[in-house]
Amino acid sequence: MSNPIDKRGFKDSAYGQLARIGKALSSPKRLELLDLLCQTDRTVEILARETEMSLANTSQHLQVLEAARLVQAKKQGRFVVYSLADALVGDFFRAFRVLAEDRLAEIEQLRRRFLEAGADLYPVDAEALIDRVQKGEVVAIDVRPIEEYKTAHIPGALALPLQELNRRLSELPRNKEIVAYCRGPYCVLAIDAVRLLRARGLRAHRLEASIQDWRARGLPVVTGIEQGSIKALQRRAR
Repeated sequence: MSNPIDKRGFKDSAYGQLARIGKALSSPKRLELLDLLCQTDRTVEILARETEMSLANTSQHLQVLEAARLVQAKKQGRFVVYSLADALVGDFFRAFRVLAEDRLAEIEQLRRRFLEAGADLYPVDAEALIDRVQKGEVVAIDVRPIEEYKTAHIPGALALPLQELNRRLSELPRNKEIVAYCRGPYCVLAIDAVRLLRARGLRAHRLEASIQDWRARGLPVVTGIEQGSIKALQRRAR
């Protein structure tokens, strides 16, 4: 005679496994690490610098994420490089973020307080942007580090990392509106870029959507470096 099915035990075990993901996400720093890894693979050293943590703390948080099988590590020479364990993790993180923004009014309050110091720094609508990019009415610039741009970027966007932007302003046409984007709603790179561009007399706005948001809308992304895009824009601007 077969043993009776332990329904309660099955449910407890199944939900217990789901809880492993919840526990791994229960730290703000681990959420920030996941957000960064949604952009591109990174070494522990770079992740520590981006999150302003010690190497030891960064490694500990990454090990928790790895134990939950959200990220994976591999050795590259003397460095350890982390990446998302699967593209599904990026989709899940975006859905998790969107849910939190929809249900928690405190997130919008935080954003508004942060943006109040800058005039007109609220983001440009993504639907309006893609139409204007396709018509050549605006210039989209990606102000993330170049490794992130190479991993995925908006078609036609120029790679202008924030730290290079000031010395490369001459590459931008002055008679076109500039739209800067970075890693998403909690990234300030595009905000800093817009402030710099406006201080130099350029018309600039911020796109809040991340590459993950772009993909989720069914819009295409491009990998690698788009050669000749700056010259093409300059020709159109004449």
